[in-house]
Amino acid sequence: MAIAYSGGLDSAALLHLLHAYAQHHGLELFAFHVHHGLSLNADSWLAHCEQQCAALGVAFDARRVQIEKKEKSGIEEAARHSRYAALGEMCRTHDVPLLLTAHHQDDQAETVLLQLLRGSGVAGLSGMDSANHAADLLGDASLLMGRPLLQLARVDLAAYTTAHAIAFVEDESNLDPRYARNALRHQVMPALAQHFPGFQQRFARTAQHAQSAQRLLIELAAQDLALCLDGACLDVSKLRQFSADRIDNMLRYWFGLRSVRMPSTAWLNEMRTQLLEAKHDAQLCVTHADCHIRRHRDRVYITPKLDPETLEQEPRAFHWQGEAAIHFAEFGGTLFFEAAEQGADAAWLRSQDLTIQLRSGGERLKPAFNRPTKSLKYHYQACDVPAWERERLPLVFVGKQLLFAAGIGMDCHQLSSEAGPHIAFRWQFDL
Repeated sequence: MAIAYSGGLDSAALLHLLHAYAQHHGLELFAFHVHHGLSLNADSWLAHCEQQCAALGVAFDARRVQIEKKEKSGIEEAARHSRYAALGEMCRTHDVPLLLTAHHQDDQAETVLLQLLRGSGVAGLSGMDSANHAADLLGDASLLMGRPLLQLARVDLAAYTTAHAIAFVEDESNLDPRYARNALRHQVMPALAQHFPGFQQRFARTAQHAQSAQRLLIELAAQDLALCLDGACLDVSKLRQFSADRIDNMLRYWFGLRSVRMPSTAWLNEMRTQLLEAKHDAQLCVTHADCHIRRHRDRVYITPKLDPETLEQEPRAFHWQGEAAIHFAEFGGTLFFEAAEQGADAAWLRSQDLTIQLRSGGERLKPAFNRPTKSLKYHYQACDVPAWERERLPLVFVGKQLLFAAGIGMDCHQLSSEAGPHIAFRWQFDL
């Protein structure tokens, strides 16, 4: 296991506790430090942490990160994301599955109050979990992040460091009231403590109640999503069975599963209204910071936001050498080669010069010998391929002969009737 070790009072106390625990249980302990370079003292903090770990016999590693001071999200948020990304990278480097942080009860109270001031919902008021897979922060869904000190107050940790003469550093930025969390810590929290003694425990209890409510909301959202999913999209007719609150709850859950950032309440309200009230044949597109939300014939899709240059890809020549799949990053997907009763002769296919490209116009395809040759536009409409997908779906040619059109299928002219293994193509976009 590893500790996120800044060298401050909280992480110094946790390092001392974990060192004793690891020795007792025969576990290997790592300490990971992130050098942000924002303070003139950052080098001395790094040296202090390395020295403390050397004295304890704890494996130590550190990463230097660059924080852009012009980040739109602010230095505080930018430093947080860079820090966790670096911690996740060190976990992977040393094959450590568990990262522990020194967040305590006062941190939890601050988090709940900050989220309340931001107008957050139940998820925000849940505060920090005692343990969770923070894939969006650590960059790896398999890594577990634990917070074993959440039930302890900072005064308890201060008393512990004093009693055990544990050395720690003081980050001067923690006194800067320009940062929201510092303003709460030094100006608001003391006033609350004076008039509402023990408020930290009550805020922590509020977070626990919110976590319980959030688990129920997630459980309901998972059930609703299972009812509304039609492949990778949502069935609008089934969405209409639910109240606005249930729809929003399910949409937030769906966005989370697709790694789409949570939208504002106003944006979600507007999107829901447009999705439900648009005409059946409307080609609706709602723009999100991470993606497009589209509706096509009573189906709702999450589609990527594409650079216009991706629709101007040059044709790419390739050979099939028996692979199960070939990934074409420039076309945003993977071409699969699957054994099939009807398909191209495998031996013939290996000998061909193949080309993958986007539509240029005028292409025609004959899907079966008993069916007429029709334009790709006709086939896309017949196969109910959404309009926005048609310009991205690649084609595979043998010379000038169209062999395969993604979203439609193989052209029958190259289908083999001879005995032997046959190969059919299938295209899948990257998620």
